[in-house]
Amino acid sequence: MRILYFSLLALLAACDTGEQARSPVPGADVGRGKLLLAQYQCGSCHQIPDVAAARGTLGPALESYGRRSYIAGQIPNHPDALARWIVDPASLKPGTAMPAMGVSAADARDMAAYLYALP
Repeated sequence: MRILYFSLLALLAACDTGEQARSPVPGADVGRGKLLLAQYQCGSCHQIPDVAAARGTLGPALESYGRRSYIAGQIPNHPDALARWIVDPASLKPGTAMPAMGVSAADARDMAAYLYALP
């Protein structure tokens, strides 16, 4: 039994990447964010895990989004920046192919929360 206990501890220690867990988007609704990603048809350009019909290939797939370092390859990835990106991408990266979809700031926070929750 003792060997099993220490083996389990060693296994858990091996899984620790040393990274601090990313905090969720404060006050945002992850479930609503998933629904909004479908409603705004983000899946016409992106593949988004567990979002119906989100199988687009024009934009990058969005799995494991919270582990990425940058948004659009140059904007440091954190919740406020992602929400601003969803609302008005050209304000952060002029000339981007990502269109403004008329997303409100509140909706963008929920959408960002869902993306950060992806495994």
